[in-house]
Amino acid sequence: MRKMNYRIVACLTLLAAAVASGCFGFGGFSLGIFSVPVPVSPYFQGAYEDMAFENDRYDQVPVLPPIVEGVPEGLDAPSDDEVVRLLERAKPNNGGVPFLETRYRNNVKIKKELIADYVDPPRFFPMVGAVQVHHVHYKCTVYYEQTVRVGWPIPYTMENKDAQEIVYIDKDHLHAVQQQPETSM
Repeated sequence: MRKMNYRIVACLTLLAAAVASGCFGFGGFSLGIFSVPVPVSPYFQGAYEDMAFENDRYDQVPVLPPIVEGVPEGLDAPSDDEVVRLLERAKPNNGGVPFLETRYRNNVKIKKELIADYVDPPRFFPMVGAVQVHHVHYKCTVYYEQTVRVGWPIPYTMENKDAQEIVYIDKDHLHAVQQQPETSM
């Protein structure tokens, strides 16, 4: 009998502590069903991080200062990271299928060539103002050694020592237009 009383007192103490601490939503802020953690696959987490990285780094159009004579204009050539990301996006299954076929790129060399660089006449864009669109086109040739390992049904390895891919990159950006001073009469 005495043992039963200790159990009841212990249960009531734990219940009072849980209610007072806000575990059941009586004592403080509660998210309800949303307070239960949900596991997220590493695949989806990595895909979301890649999407956010590319949006922050490559998908936004900058508005640069006006074009001035004698000052070099335009942005830098595409980075190696940007070229490889666009190559992987163009060929989505180029990495192979895990445990069946795996592809590797080794000794990657990237050659970047400027194809075209021209500026459109000034135009008015809503929420931006009067700007000129500057178009820059690059041809990027990626040279690499490709190794393909097939694991099923018969394991074998293929090597291509002089593989190459070509990626065309268009980098458009905006230049603000200098406002002409108004003349008073």
